[in-house]
Amino acid sequence: MAFLSSLNVAGSALTAQKLKMRVTAQNLANSDTTAAGGAYVKKRVVFAERRVPADFKSRLSEAEKEIMSYGGVVAVAIEEDADAAVMEYDPDHPAANAQGYVQRPGIDTTEEMISMIEASRMYEANITVFNAIKGMAQKALEIGK
Repeated sequence: MAFLSSLNVAGSALTAQKLKMRVTAQNLANSDTTAAGGAYVKKRVVFAERRVPADFKSRLSEAEKEIMSYGGVVAVAIEEDADAAVMEYDPDHPAANAQGYVQRPGIDTTEEMISMIEASRMYEANITVFNAIKGMAQKALEIGK
């Protein structure tokens, strides 16, 4: 059953990195948007370790602990970074205020591309982990033949 918990850990990491890629793509797509009500607000995913509550663990037998207490990762929040917005002087822009300033998202596209590449590589690494676990499980089944 350790294989199943390992697959759950790898699966949670795949889900987390997919979310990070989606949020990063959203930031990149809106990196130059403006609006009369304010610019797009940059978002960031906050991850945390997934744990089984200690009181729940204490009630399980040792065999059940091994099955149920897998770790992994979970997205706990998608935070907005309102401080990242910058004011740019462009009096001809339709969204300019009375002083001629336009609020822009202040998203660093290079930083976002690095974040996207990082998430992509982490996703690939977790697919490799997932496939290795799957291969080990298949080999274990072949031993029983």
